[in-house]
Amino acid sequence: MKYSRLIAGTMTWGTWGKQLPKKDMINLIHHCITHNISTFDHADIYGGYTTEAEFGNAFAESGIQRDTIELISKCGIQYLSDNRPNNTVKHYDYSKSYIIWSAESSLKHLKTEYLDVLLLHRPSPLMQPDDIAEAVSNLKERGLIRSFGVSNFSPSQVELLSTSVDISVNQIEFSLTQHEAMHDGTLDHMMTNQITSMAWSPLGSVFREDNEQTRRIHRQLGELLEKYDATEDQLLLAWILKHPSRIHPVIGTTNAKRISNAIKAVDINLELEDWFKILVACQGHKVP
Repeated sequence: MKYSRLIAGTMTWGTWGKQLPKKDMINLIHHCITHNISTFDHADIYGGYTTEAEFGNAFAESGIQRDTIELISKCGIQYLSDNRPNNTVKHYDYSKSYIIWSAESSLKHLKTEYLDVLLLHRPSPLMQPDDIAEAVSNLKERGLIRSFGVSNFSPSQVELLSTSVDISVNQIEFSLTQHEAMHDGTLDHMMTNQITSMAWSPLGSVFREDNEQTRRIHRQLGELLEKYDATEDQLLLAWILKHPSRIHPVIGTTNAKRISNAIKAVDINLELEDWFKILVACQGHKVP
């Protein structure tokens, strides 16, 4: 397995969230590794193009060996930010020159010589597979990236790019309350083509919203807590982990206790009918 079973998402580590000081960021990196989370998910835009550098400064002083962790980054979104003053509208740039420049910038900020995988952050209607392939080939030949993938791409978009370049990862939104990828062919496509699946926002809306759906889910999870000696968030992660596509949830918390709690979900094997009970609670009706 190239990546840890759970992945640490860094989007809220910097100015878009907890604004962690360097010392706290170093401690959090160590805490993740101690709890078998060795993969860290980045994107160039996080923190308005600042979080990668903050993480890189912390990593450089952490004493952690580079070959003991995996670093993911994403590129392509041109975000409206003080750090990109020339951008007049949010858009995507997948030109060969931009992909190469962005990857090189991420390496500089993260203070590393290579990325384990570089992802295109979101699909663009104007992307040219051959241009993307040339950029990826350049980065691989120079040893700057180990592999290449995408994020938020549909099966047809993955197929389009696959005519020119190998895709090893697709990171999508997936959770109990956002599980369309099970039914629209996205996860089937990844399994068929041996593409690693990753899921951002794996807890979905269960703890963010109070509505009829989330109340049904809480009731059903509550009936299973004692059986599995688990918490609700552990059961939600275990529900994802049971899918045969071997999804890697990207957890976004910066709370050390919640990270310690989340990794225990890896050892929970939901019984078949319990998995479907949770699904039914989400849908509000029995499966067809």
